[in-house]
Amino acid sequence: MTTGNGGEPPKRRRGTRAPVGTTTLAQIAQAADVSEATVSRVINRKYGVAPATRQAVEEALKQVGYERPLDNRLVVMLTPNLKNPIFALQAERIENELNPYGLTTIICPVYPGTPRERDYVESLIDAGVAAIVFLSSSNTLRDEDHRVVQFVESRGIPYVSINGGFPDTEAPVVSTDDWRAAELAVGHLRDLGHRRIGLLAGPTGNLPADRRVEGFLHALQRHGTDNPERFVVRQHFNVEGGRQAAGALLAQGVTGIVASSDEMAFGAYRAAGRAGLSVPKDVSVVGYDDSPVLDFIGPPLTTVRQPIERIAENVARIVTSLISNRTVGTEEILVEPELRLRGSTAPAPAVT
Repeated sequence: MTTGNGGEPPKRRRGTRAPVGTTTLAQIAQAADVSEATVSRVINRKYGVAPATRQAVEEALKQVGYERPLDNRLVVMLTPNLKNPIFALQAERIENELNPYGLTTIICPVYPGTPRERDYVESLIDAGVAAIVFLSSSNTLRDEDHRVVQFVESRGIPYVSINGGFPDTEAPVVSTDDWRAAELAVGHLRDLGHRRIGLLAGPTGNLPADRRVEGFLHALQRHGTDNPERFVVRQHFNVEGGRQAAGALLAQGVTGIVASSDEMAFGAYRAAGRAGLSVPKDVSVVGYDDSPVLDFIGPPLTTVRQPIERIAENVARIVTSLISNRTVGTEEILVEPELRLRGSTAPAPAVT
């Protein structure tokens, strides 16, 4: 197994973790200028410690080389509802990567930014939560009240975000390169001769959706398309949202459609059928995700695949490092997507 950035996965290190005996607690307490009871509360992620004090203790833990044990600890993964197969598959991959390190993953399906997200965290935190994974959860919402991450930070619990990070934080982030994904889709349709290309975009304020719009607009501008914003229609990441958005684009005479999710692409199929058009003879469609359900639709969908295996490897490496109190980088890791060619794209129809 290798990580997404070419590094090796973490190994369990034997004999490097300082014991949690009286001597060690005293050393940490002296270095942080706090009581041993406070050190114990920080080590066990308990409440009632001021943020500045918690930070001082964490720094002292690093100074003495203390690493928290990995075994018998819980990792909470917050993700949108698992009806979308791509979220279910990605959660499963991450769980499989964490399991060999003795970590038990609890998958909590939530609607991002709702009180339920914080309810999950608060109800599980005293059970010994070692880390939080935000999988396309509230970390993807630009303008929401991020009380859940503020609560997590107040308890000193490490966390990692997938597909976008929280603003004004330095926690690690692993994302698919959404700008590159849009460029791959546009480039493929351009190579097939399509010149009127539209984007089925997700809602405004959703970070991955906004990034795909940015990549799409940049790609069209680079190819000389005037006023490319007119070819972007925002809707929800589902079949009905895709159908409505595709209908608006087809009314503008587009021959190529880039969808921001495979479900939106299925909606584009429906819109084309209702308009009396055939995929890919009259209109080509490119999806996004590479969902497992693609085997059951026709024509088979050309899509930009999220590299979920490499994302999972990076997340496991980061989580195990954070739990062990090892330093990790805070620069966002962007993992390269890949274009999967199937039957939903074809040369642009001849202009008559």
